[in-house]
Amino acid sequence: MALAGRTFGIVGALAAFPRRLAAREVERQGGHLRRGVNRQTKFVVFGRGLLAKASEAEIEARFDSESGQRRRVLSENGFLRLLGLASAPETSALTRQSLVDQSGLSPRHLDLLSLFDAFEHDGEPYSFRDLILARKYAGLMASGAGWGAIARSVHRSGNVASLTALSLHHEGKDTIYARRAEGLSELDGQLLLDVGSPDEEALEDLFAQAEAAEEAGEYDQAAAFYQRYLAIDRTDEVAAFNRANCLRAAGREAEAAHDYARAIKLDPCFVEAWFNLAGLMGERGRTDTARRHLRRAIEIDGDYADAIFNLAKLEFDAGNLAEARRWWMRYLELDQHSEWARAAERGVQFVNLHLLSRTAG
Repeated sequence: MALAGRTFGIVGALAAFPRRLAAREVERQGGHLRRGVNRQTKFVVFGRGLLAKASEAEIEARFDSESGQRRRVLSENGFLRLLGLASAPETSALTRQSLVDQSGLSPRHLDLLSLFDAFEHDGEPYSFRDLILARKYAGLMASGAGWGAIARSVHRSGNVASLTALSLHHEGKDTIYARRAEGLSELDGQLLLDVGSPDEEALEDLFAQAEAAEEAGEYDQAAAFYQRYLAIDRTDEVAAFNRANCLRAAGREAEAAHDYARAIKLDPCFVEAWFNLAGLMGERGRTDTARRHLRRAIEIDGDYADAIFNLAKLEFDAGNLAEARRWWMRYLELDQHSEWARAAERGVQFVNLHLLSRTAG
């Protein structure tokens, strides 16, 4: 299967397709779908719900971060097309650069608007209708509209291609209007393919409340929100992992260990869960268990520098100097410039001197 072993992460709530159905289809094709992003994530889907939760600057920063990690970013429609659940309109021949040159829309705004399906196509090749839309969006932005306002508004009219026949205007920065015979009106209508249920929306809101409480440092409250979420959806390993992190921050270590294990049971390749559980076991003096968990994390992700460094430190503290040196040397293959790299170099030097003195003696 084309998606076998691939991990997808979702940022923001989906509007075009229920998450549970998307997860089912990804699993059917041999992949994995998670909330959020971790080291295993290869594809990041930007849900349109993010437009209602985050500012333009926050979304741009997230887009830059995920793109910089060499992950493939997808719009909702791009995600559906990759899964084979939707097809792009057939008439498309324009390159990204050609669309930029002919429309006056900046490359960055083209990418951001494509990310939220403001065009017929989520990427090149684009269509002639996409060029018409790009010119309209460029005109709106030249007169002061934000790209986020455009992205939030366009799906209210149904299929975005229908906007090619409308004269678009804006008042202030945040509202886009169409000029019709009766005057200006908002782009009212249902969201494209909006088949989500109220229960699903409530679940998304509950997860968002948990994340907000966690970000604010209200760890007990966040853990309670995540627990309510998990009572509804028992299969979400990310919620279990996040709850474990909150419980650990709140000093509830036994409960945290249980939820890390729960996340691992739901996804045995959840490398961050193995790593964090190892750290918790190390803090509780369970060195052998911590060692096993760190080794498992490294088996899953051989370039996981943090796990490698922590395993070297654990072996050093346990007096296994040759093993510590081996893992520090491996760490230095991945990182030569950070403060952690300096610490690894000092560790290697110490072990070398110790072994040399023991040999000389």
